[in-house]
Amino acid sequence: MAIRIYIDQGHNPTNPNAGAEGNGLREQDITYAVGTALAELLRQNGNFEVMVSRNTPNEILGSSNAESLRIRTEEANAFGADAFISIHVNSSNIESATGSEAYVFRRDTPAFSLAEDILLRLSEATGYTARGVFVRPSLYVLRNTDMPAVLVELGFISNREEAIYMYENPTLYARGIFNGILTYYGLY
Repeated sequence: MAIRIYIDQGHNPTNPNAGAEGNGLREQDITYAVGTALAELLRQNGNFEVMVSRNTPNEILGSSNAESLRIRTEEANAFGADAFISIHVNSSNIESATGSEAYVFRRDTPAFSLAEDILLRLSEATGYTARGVFVRPSLYVLRNTDMPAVLVELGFISNREEAIYMYENPTLYARGIFNGILTYYGLY
């Protein structure tokens, strides 16, 4: 039986729920590209069934932030996903900040292990530091999913070098997340 993965390409192309911007780039464009590449890698593998939150780069989910987040979690729950991966890009007032982070609802859960595997493989793929897995029960997509859910911050759009690297190498980031998923499921 196929492992069902729901890929949430964080944010909408425009408001409501548009993402961070930095160095002439937009979070929602990077997350769409990485999520689409990840979906393709998972589909080619043969062990996975995949659903994505945004089927086109211009698709807008919901008419408010709250509705946009609700639609994503309800879709994943209805799909019966085995894992929920929400892809985001970080931003900081500290322009030198780099590296990937992951957020989960609780520490003592399968999601925490999945997040650790994703960060390890993402760091291997990109060469950027894995900054750690953090508990964030306040995040809507982590709180309202019925399956292990991980929110991945790929890197910092506020860091010019990293922002350009993410934008120019979406498949590399997708490969890191993909390898992390494979590791978690014992398929790597």
